[in-house]
Amino acid sequence: MDIQVLLSLAWQSLLANKLRSILTTLGIIIGVFSIILLVSLGTGLQTYITGQISSLGSNLIFVIPGSEGGGRGPGGVITNKLLLSDATNIATKLRSVALVTGFVQQVASVKYKNQIDKSVTIAGASYNYPDIVNITMTQGTFFTQAQERSGSKVAVIGQTVVDKLFHGSTPIGKIITVGSGRFTVIGVVSKRGSIFGLDQDNVVGIPVTVALHQFGITNISTIYMKAKDTSFVPFVEKQTKRILLERLTTDDFNLQTQDTALSTVTNITNILSLALGGIAGISLLVGGIGVANIMLVSVTERTREIGLRKALGARRQDILTQFLLEAVILSVSGGLIGIAFGLSASLIVAKLLVSTVTPWSIFLAFSFSVLVGVVFGMAPAVKASKLSPIEALRYE
Repeated sequence: MDIQVLLSLAWQSLLANKLRSILTTLGIIIGVFSIILLVSLGTGLQTYITGQISSLGSNLIFVIPGSEGGGRGPGGVITNKLLLSDATNIATKLRSVALVTGFVQQVASVKYKNQIDKSVTIAGASYNYPDIVNITMTQGTFFTQAQERSGSKVAVIGQTVVDKLFHGSTPIGKIITVGSGRFTVIGVVSKRGSIFGLDQDNVVGIPVTVALHQFGITNISTIYMKAKDTSFVPFVEKQTKRILLERLTTDDFNLQTQDTALSTVTNITNILSLALGGIAGISLLVGGIGVANIMLVSVTERTREIGLRKALGARRQDILTQFLLEAVILSVSGGLIGIAFGLSASLIVAKLLVSTVTPWSIFLAFSFSVLVGVVFGMAPAVKASKLSPIEALRYE
């Protein structure tokens, strides 16, 4: 029998049971939709993080607590032994080839008159922090080296803090309360936006020396360094290790460059994308099982029809092809609808979080949906084609 005739028969059969056909494709739709959306989220996360790291420049180097091998102290906890004096020592010895800042971060409430922001990121850094991590100011200036050395209680604030506390008025020169300390606002940092619910503009920057005293801590969380030229990176990395080993051991710090950071992020996000895609693939597999179940029910319901068609001369191959086409049509239709929903959802998510649709995820999801239709539609189709016309006509 001509394939066009079989295709027409398969389509008419599906239209005769519209609700059942729609419910059958629902599993495929959800599976394809999930694969595209979740992979897009994973890819978007990777693109965003690598973009953020790359924007800092290829000559950025940073030191964090813990060994390169992931060594931990007693109880599996990383012991932080980094001091501001370590950053100062490195800055002094490498001043001709690198910019260096110690960095500390805490969360505290910030208040201006009767306005309060209860959870603000307080970042303590050196005067040269904007030059190291490439941030700019929209109002005022960053604090100076003299202000840092003298322990001046000055602060630069993010746009979210400006909006919450000052409601459109100029914050420059105003006094805010950070925790238990009073600081004079001298600048506003350029807007950076949010990522996965984390507002990067809900921040107050103060001199690192003041931050350590303000929060009663002795250790810094990170040492940021920026080689003055990319060619200096290996030298800065080598000399930093040598300087830190004068006081610490190799288990006390982990020195990373942009390349190692990007490699780590890429590996993590790739695994995340595969895991998310695998989870979504399970839903598509469940959808395929649904297709098989419905097609088996359809074979049972249409036993007499199959027997009549065989009695009138329909070949086994014709019956097999028709039922297989019905399964494939269900899967392909579900795949196309799932792609449309997945693309739409990814575009919406991209405006709220981060999401990047990749052609390979669309191809993979659609190919998988077609494969599901063929694989799970084969058993019902084979069963239908093997029915004896005499027994089928006798079926009640």
